[in-house]
Amino acid sequence: MYDLAIIGGGPGGYVAAERAGAAGMNVVLFERRELGGVCLNEGCIPTKTLLYSAKVYEYALHADKYGITVPEAAFDYAKILKRKEKTVRKLVGGVKLKMKNADVEVVKQEVTIAGKAEDGSFVLNTAEQSYSAAKILICSGSEAVVPPIPGLREAGEAIVTNREILALQEPPKELVVIGGGVIGMEFASLYNSLGSKVTVIEMLPKILGPMDGAISAMLQRIYTKKGVEFHLGCKVTAIEGSTVVYTDPEGQECRAAADRILVSVGRRANVAGLGLESIGVEFGRGIKVDSHMRTNVPGVWAAGDVTGFSMLAHTASREGEVAVADMLGKPVEMSYKAVPGVVYTNPEVAGVGLTQEEAEKQGLDVKILELPMAYSGRFVAENEGGEGVCRIIVDAAGKVLGVHMLGNPCSEMIHSACIAIEKEMTVEQLKEVIFPHPTVSEIVKEVLFTL
Repeated sequence: MYDLAIIGGGPGGYVAAERAGAAGMNVVLFERRELGGVCLNEGCIPTKTLLYSAKVYEYALHADKYGITVPEAAFDYAKILKRKEKTVRKLVGGVKLKMKNADVEVVKQEVTIAGKAEDGSFVLNTAEQSYSAAKILICSGSEAVVPPIPGLREAGEAIVTNREILALQEPPKELVVIGGGVIGMEFASLYNSLGSKVTVIEMLPKILGPMDGAISAMLQRIYTKKGVEFHLGCKVTAIEGSTVVYTDPEGQECRAAADRILVSVGRRANVAGLGLESIGVEFGRGIKVDSHMRTNVPGVWAAGDVTGFSMLAHTASREGEVAVADMLGKPVEMSYKAVPGVVYTNPEVAGVGLTQEEAEKQGLDVKILELPMAYSGRFVAENEGGEGVCRIIVDAAGKVLGVHMLGNPCSEMIHSACIAIEKEMTVEQLKEVIFPHPTVSEIVKEVLFTL
């Protein structure tokens, strides 16, 4: 019998397996596809690899801004894809090595919870074997939502989700993106950089959903200048072949044709087929958990996208750590007050904590501190003609509630803001921190001194 059975080898599952194995637990990890889950195989890593190639190409096209000549800059999409696949293979291999080093048994099969044995252990079945474990951690992840739009199923290969679009052998000449959230905007950025005609149709009046409104508006302006068409406040009503039919805010019927249509309207928790009903696990949008990642069933925990809450790889990893800590009797609870969000467009977007809109909705008395990224010498040196901004949300007592940025490389800077918010630092306390010079991260300190 195993001490712990983990269902799902994504960022929640494999991190939890590594932590549990290192603590001396006897662990079995079930993953029906490849270790690393959606993030490593169909999401975070392959998209960022492609986006970096697109960014290098974009830099080459505009290298003259930096005094460099790149005659006839071009890209080879087959080589870009080959590099993406090599990167994924290398990192999947790294996860496998971690499992081996932590003495975790990996079973590459679909598994179902069959119930409880007489001794109180849980029974899990694959097509070939039955397993028993004292505890279960469910990390089965999520899948792309495919809405019931008339004609969508009949459109065949014209319709792609984040999974299928990564398998395309060449960039689409024209791409319509249904959904202007993080995933939609990253693919819009990728193919816009590679020369595709991109149209984004979003039901909300802004892109990037709950992210900072001023920054999402700024990113939209930047990409409009790059040639991306945005149709906001629009509802898709049908798919006719490779044409998207939608109504605009005035109720007028419009059409957008493309050779590929990316459906990117959200994700749903993978709870079907796990056998949760055999042990009575409760779920709504996802599996219901408490602050220790415990489900309603003693001995069963859940982490990651399957909880339906914060569908981010780094959240999943932390939730997996919290679950294992609870199993080991450590007084650790999950905190969501400083979960960063990043959009890997060019320029990047990163944010953590409350946005101005969220603070105002809560009726908080806040001040908005803001400066252009051009106040950072390093940003000016490395982003010729580039736009950017850093916004800090501060309450009446001077506590930092939120930090939101647009500009490269804000994805590598947001962690300092995460620490400040998690530790409930004030502006005065953060001012005392020494930032390295010259770095773009200094913009955070520059903004603080506007108060």
